[in-house]
Amino acid sequence: MAFSGSQAPYLSPAIPFSGTIQGGLQDGLQITVNGTVLSSSGSRFAVNFQTGFSGNDIAFHFNPRFEDGGYVVCNTRQNGSWGPEERKMHMPLQKGMPFDLCFLVQSSDFKVSRNPLPTSHPRDPQPYQLSSPLQPPGVWPANLAPITQTVIHTVQSAPGQMFSTPALPPMMYPHPAYPVPFVTTIPGGLYPSKSIILTGTVLPSAQRFHINLCSGSHIAFHLNPRFDENAVVRNTQINNCWGSEERSLPRKMPFVRGQSFSVWILCDAHCLKVAVDGQHLFEYYHRLRNLSAINKLEVGGDIQLTHVQT
Repeated sequence: MAFSGSQAPYLSPAIPFSGTIQGGLQDGLQITVNGTVLSSSGSRFAVNFQTGFSGNDIAFHFNPRFEDGGYVVCNTRQNGSWGPEERKMHMPLQKGMPFDLCFLVQSSDFKVSRNPLPTSHPRDPQPYQLSSPLQPPGVWPANLAPITQTVIHTVQSAPGQMFSTPALPPMMYPHPAYPVPFVTTIPGGLYPSKSIILTGTVLPSAQRFHINLCSGSHIAFHLNPRFDENAVVRNTQINNCWGSEERSLPRKMPFVRGQSFSVWILCDAHCLKVAVDGQHLFEYYHRLRNLSAINKLEVGGDIQLTHVQT
């Protein structure tokens, strides 16, 4: 369970789990919950953002239910009473499959995405992005000040755990800042469902920065935002020779000088899916097929790095 700020993550916690979010919820805070839905235990689970530990005041109740074809319930609980349910009649998770859920806190709502959004739904993100009221009128003001002991509370509604511990738990680097260039290993290399998350801030005078996924001396994936060209260049370098560049984007340049960002790279069997600030940006089809050999991350250029998860 990772945070986009400097708070240390919770690694492979026992279920049910409760943990404090230092400083409470704040506009722009991003929280990632990853795990695997077990195929044989229960029919639902929940992630709750709540005040205190009693469960009487839950700002956001996110409750995937696998019965009746599968759907997701979102709700808010105040003084022990539930509000009207919001039901999303689409189940973005699958039993027996790993997942990453990204919760983005905003002053008016929560936005939830399951991994980067697939390009097969470019105009219909609703099945993969869910929102629920964070500030019912007259209860919580926009600055979220009353939510000072917010808790992530994951529970199961039937005997047995809903999450299993992955064979290779992700490596977290919860430092407030990193030296750039930054180099680290990717434990186990890439494999389908493997995700890499980075957050940082673009320097005000930035020209370029890069994120490289490397296999030995080769660069399997080169992500290179260029502010001097207003482009996000992707490429592969084999034996010191660059391949053909990919530059097309479905929307405008997502990186802005002087502003923070998050990059989420999800490995699929055929490609890498890349999301920026919780929104799918592009897919990059593998040019180096030995995924497990892609085991090094390099970050450099005109940014300050604040969080890395590999």
